[in-house]
Amino acid sequence: MTVTHPKGFRASGVAAGLKATGNPDVALVVNDGPDFTAAAVFTGNRVKAAPVLWSQQVLKGGIVRAVVLNSGGANACTGSQGFRDTHATAEHTATVLRGGPRPQMVGPGDVAVCSTGLIGELLPMGKLLPGVSAAAKALDKDGGAKAAEAIMTTDSVAKNAVVQGQGWSVGGMAKGAGMLAPALATMLVVITTDASADNEVLDAALREATRVTFDRIDADGCMSTNDTVLLLASGASDVQPTPEELTAAVTTVCHDLAQQLIADAEGATKHIAIVVEGADSEADAVEVGRTVARNNLVKTALFGNDPNWGRILAAVGTTQAKFEPDRIDVAINGVWICKGGSAAEDRSKVDLSGRDVTITINLREGAMAATIWTTDLSHAYVHENSAYSS
Repeated sequence: MTVTHPKGFRASGVAAGLKATGNPDVALVVNDGPDFTAAAVFTGNRVKAAPVLWSQQVLKGGIVRAVVLNSGGANACTGSQGFRDTHATAEHTATVLRGGPRPQMVGPGDVAVCSTGLIGELLPMGKLLPGVSAAAKALDKDGGAKAAEAIMTTDSVAKNAVVQGQGWSVGGMAKGAGMLAPALATMLVVITTDASADNEVLDAALREATRVTFDRIDADGCMSTNDTVLLLASGASDVQPTPEELTAAVTTVCHDLAQQLIADAEGATKHIAIVVEGADSEADAVEVGRTVARNNLVKTALFGNDPNWGRILAAVGTTQAKFEPDRIDVAINGVWICKGGSAAEDRSKVDLSGRDVTITINLREGAMAATIWTTDLSHAYVHENSAYSS
């Protein structure tokens, strides 16, 4: 139940020696068609890795026949040599696919490239390119699980999702466990569908899906240089769903993967949903949710099982959202401990012993709402991000 669940796709994951652990680190996803339409969303970071710059150019053509991904090195902040290495990776991928047992009519301009890992170091091309060759030989219609494993970095589990439509389906894989912030997380995501859809429909579906899923997870307020979400359509089902049906299915897959990302966030002991209601606009709701999600005092309080609503109100007060301080209500796990900007129910009634936490903030200004998902700030997060060079 992975990226190879939809018809027309093969994938693989192999160990090329990029990771010191010897774990799989090169993945390949190939679209066998008959369609090769695609769409993508990339990091909002102004510092973009070489593979992002390359793949942005590829997507301008609207066709992606293959995606090659590596973990164990981000190829970010590597200058002109890093871009040449990305170009060489795409050329090598196209060459081995053209010469394989199932020759593909693919050129380097049809190959998207994704990388993840340490920033600032060149990739060991002497290992990567043979790894790409091995991945091409290992391509299989059931290879999605191995591909999802190969793109993991600090992830503790591989992340996959599938939605079945009427005669068509959508599948996806993702990696990411840290630097999870809006404008995408530090993640690589490949979504596949065997539906028939043109580039315009795919682009609209993906942008709407990411807007309410990946763009609304925020573990630590940090944004990566390599974030990439790709949507590939093979048309192999010979079914053309309505744009609304496709958008709904892609959104469901993205939501599933986004929740897996936040659940696996580095060092997290709490999975926190911040539900902002009664906002004057959706933008206000999102701004309030993101601000609370990024507030270290709120995050540390939740790590300590402290339902400290005062910290929540203080965070809300730093936003530009429309509200009156003496009208805000706040609940934690269903207990309304703040009403009208003041203490209400006894905070000792709030049960924070479990992993799941829901903070509800009612601004009492309108009918708009939004949810942001975040995590707490733990000792383990600090340890992992001080011990792991990133």
